[in-house]
Amino acid sequence: MHVPDGFINAPVSAVAGVVAAGAVAVSLRGARRELGGERAAPLAGLVAAFIFAVQMLNFPVAAGTSGHLLGGALAAILVGPFTGVLCIAVVLLMQGILFADGGLTALGVNITVMGVVTVVVAYALFRGLTGVLPRTRRSTTAAAFVAALVSVPAAAVAFTAIYAIGGTTDVPIGKVLTAMVGVHVLIGIGEAVITALTVGAVLAVRPDLVHGARGLAAPLKLRVDGELVDAPAAAPAPAAARAHSTRKVWATGLVAALLLAGFVSYYASANPDGLEKVAADKGIDEKVEEHGAADSPLADYGVKSITDPRISGGLAGVIGVGVTVVVGSGVFWAVHRRRTRQEPATTSHGSV
Repeated sequence: MHVPDGFINAPVSAVAGVVAAGAVAVSLRGARRELGGERAAPLAGLVAAFIFAVQMLNFPVAAGTSGHLLGGALAAILVGPFTGVLCIAVVLLMQGILFADGGLTALGVNITVMGVVTVVVAYALFRGLTGVLPRTRRSTTAAAFVAALVSVPAAAVAFTAIYAIGGTTDVPIGKVLTAMVGVHVLIGIGEAVITALTVGAVLAVRPDLVHGARGLAAPLKLRVDGELVDAPAAAPAPAAARAHSTRKVWATGLVAALLLAGFVSYYASANPDGLEKVAADKGIDEKVEEHGAADSPLADYGVKSITDPRISGGLAGVIGVGVTVVVGSGVFWAVHRRRTRQEPATTSHGSV
């Protein structure tokens, strides 16, 4: 659902840019609370890189139409809603600058629609569901499935609303809305499957690394003299063992992202995604503009100097994952460092 330049007029694009900048600023403050541990920054960077990789895997959803992961639900559940918005913003920035995917003037629109709307809708629904469902891994995974499914058509509605205000062509908005929601409900099913599988996999090995599953494990109950009492809590694993386990999860996730982007992406559907198909069918794309980074050596997810499409696309995907994990980890490390610097000052002030 990457909106290109020319779909939305300049004034509305500017307003969306302000909204996106405000959301990023708020998320930077909120992420300081979510990025508590020293290993949180590289894990959040990994989530951004993984989302970048999976977004390269377009899957068919209808005749002549494909879809891809948006990632807002997945990021919010894994690392928290504020950090999740930042993850999607990093991914969209890398895609726009390096790969000419998503307009540069439309960056604010894309962050608002694909980042803010998906994260807010998905995380609110996820929290609501986990609040009423039993606190188990299965119900948490099911809640992730539903939250991801709903977040995609919600983003389609948000785009349609923005287009109704600032669209550059005169098209029947009702027909656009029907088409956008219809195809993105189908895409949402794919989003839900990917999100649930990923969240479920992490829950199976390290549930403590899933932000949305904190407090998941209920205390074991023992029956003593006919009454149920809480069993003594198990001793936590040594810090060295937890660190080793976290590094193993990080390495496994990075290898998976590299394989998806560098190899599996070659077999992705070549059909236009939901927005591209609706735009072509309804005439939204009549005034689309050439991307400002169209001359990038990595434009369209290929290395221009390499003629073999398999090698070109695979290498571009590997470069994208590498750059995203480095930039994302750097951003989140800076946020974490800012928090750790403020905490001593706050403590000192409070003790005076």
